[in-house]
Amino acid sequence: MFRLIVLLTCSLATQAAHWNQFRGPDGTGHSSAKLPIKWSETENIKWKTKIPGRGWSSPVIWENQIWLTTATPEGKTLTGICIDATNGKVLYQRKLFDVENPQFAHKFNSYASPTPVIEEGHVYLSWGSPGTACINTKTFETVWTRRDLECDHFRGAGSSPILWKNLLINNHDGADTQYVFALNKLTGKTVWKSPRSVDFMDLDPNGKPKRDGDMRKGYSTPHIIHLNGDPVLISSGAMAHYAYKPSDGRELWRVVERKQHSASTRPIFGHGLCFFPTGFGKGQLLAINPIGENDITQTNIKWRLNRSGVPEKPSLLLIKNHLYLIDDQGGLVTCVEAISGKEVWSDRIGGNYSASPITAQGNIYAFNESGKSTVFKASPEGLKKLAENNLDSGFMASPAVHQNALILRTKTHLYRVEH
Repeated sequence: MFRLIVLLTCSLATQAAHWNQFRGPDGTGHSSAKLPIKWSETENIKWKTKIPGRGWSSPVIWENQIWLTTATPEGKTLTGICIDATNGKVLYQRKLFDVENPQFAHKFNSYASPTPVIEEGHVYLSWGSPGTACINTKTFETVWTRRDLECDHFRGAGSSPILWKNLLINNHDGADTQYVFALNKLTGKTVWKSPRSVDFMDLDPNGKPKRDGDMRKGYSTPHIIHLNGDPVLISSGAMAHYAYKPSDGRELWRVVERKQHSASTRPIFGHGLCFFPTGFGKGQLLAINPIGENDITQTNIKWRLNRSGVPEKPSLLLIKNHLYLIDDQGGLVTCVEAISGKEVWSDRIGGNYSASPITAQGNIYAFNESGKSTVFKASPEGLKKLAENNLDSGFMASPAVHQNALILRTKTHLYRVEH
């Protein structure tokens, strides 16, 4: 019992000190912190720091360092930024890449949308194919860079890198090529690269093969789960969802969904199931039994939710026995039984959403594109609002947590929100 208490205490302390990747320590948006319920431009704001350029990457935190990326609006200059979590002062701001001819990025996206990943001593900053950099967080020296991971991101990059053992892993799903890759985190050298096994091919009016960029595009961040003690990398592509062996990139299984494309949400796992929103097009939520091999489309989908409230960009929250979904357009919140897929309730909180929600102390925090934040109970009994808060600019980036404070990136500033 004493050992269990020690382990739990260490886990909670680690979670309070570090928000190391997109969606936090376990990649699912959960925090143990005691976060504020109410705030405004004049209430519970400890500091507010203007962020130059334009970028939707979410902040990541190790001890008292906050890291994020930005870019000039036209994408020609890519910059890394480090901010002191205690006072909001800029510790590091450096141009890491010049891009002579930036790829096209949709006006809804930015040239700095992938979220960094951080660990003791190093942070890994990615802008997709234009550049990836490893920075020493103690000396601020650049350890290595890569600019040769080719991909036509078509409407801009979105997939964020993750760490597993000595590997930096990410997806590149573009109009020209789609693959998952792993770099040695210490050297930046490629360890493995696995092309996607499902590609979209259509015919033009003359019967010739045609590749549609949107149907080949993906923005999702991969995720490591454990099955029977073994690590498995789950990853959403353009028109399929996959599992890989993270040590060598071997594909284990895939589920193909031809009426979906451009998956953006990070998949999650619980109750023995993988949960994948399918993306744009015919949006659905799939619950997949991850025990299988090769193409398991016809055998391993336990249930599917096909309705307008399935999110295209905000990732899901799995809290105990229920999934909570926040739809992009109109702020429809839906509560679903994780095991069965049965809808429990749905209600609106209003607004349009790109940021992924988080949960702490039994509450859900949702941040919309106009700057409104809604805090409500994570309850299968219906929507129970606790507060609505507003900041001057909208949210495209997802929130982070440092100790008992929210670290919020709006379109223009970074905030520390704390009692």
